Amino acid sequence: MKLVVVSAGLSVPSSTRLLADRLAAAVDRRTPVGIEVIELRDLAVEIAHNFTNGFAGKGLAAAQEAVAGADGLIVVTPVFSASYSGLFKSFFDVLDKDALVGKPVLIAATGGTARHSLVLEHGLRPLFAHLRAVIVPTGVYAASEDWGEEGLAGRIERAAGELAGLMTGLRAAAPEREAEPPVVPFEEQLARLGAQTPALGQGEKTVGRRAGLPV
Repeated sequence: MKLVVVSAGLSVPSSTRLLADRLAAAVDRRTPVGIEVIELRDLAVEIAHNFTNGFAGKGLAAAQEAVAGADGLIVVTPVFSASYSGLFKSFFDVLDKDALVGKPVLIAATGGTARHSLVLEHGLRPLFAHLRAVIVPTGVYAASEDWGEEGLAGRIERAAGELAGLMTGLRAAAPEREAEPPVVPFEEQLARLGAQTPALGQGEKTVGRRAGLPV
C-alpha cells in the first residue's frame, strides 16, 4: 500500500515535517506501507503558476498524481492566523475535485501554542469533509510544549492505528441494530381500532334496555 504525506512546513528542519514523519512511522509499524513525502514549499512557485495559467508543472503534476493514487494520506500544516496555511490550502485547491473521494486522511497541525488546537475541527476537518475524504477520527495537534510529552505520543499512536485500520479495511464490526417496526399509516391504525370496538348503535341499545328505556 502507498501512504502519501503532505507537509506544509516552511523552515528546514520544521516541526511540521517532524510531526509528519512520526505519524508516518507509526502507521508503518502497524502495516508496512510505501511512504512518499510531498514538501509543499518546494512546489510553491508551481502552485502559484497553476492558478494563473491553469497548467501544472512537472513537480506539481507528480504530486497530484501521487495523492490521487495513494491508499491513505497524512496532511500536516503549520497554523497561520488561527487556520491552515495559504500554501496548504492552495495545494488542495489545485487537485482534481474527485482526487480525495473515499480516501482515508489523517489530519494534523503544529503551532506555537495549544490555543490553536481547534484548527483541526474548525479548519481541517471541514475542508476534507468538503473534498469527500474519509477523515480519521483522531486529529493530532502539536504545540511547542507538547514535544517529548506522553500525551502527544499517545495521540500519534491512536491516530496512526485508525489510519492503518482504514487503509487495510480492518474496521471493528458495528453492533447489529434491532429491526425497527414498520410504520403503520394513521388511517390504517384508526381502521384497526374501529374493527376492535363494538358498534356505537349496539352499545346504545344495550344501555337503553338496562335502563328500561325504549330503544
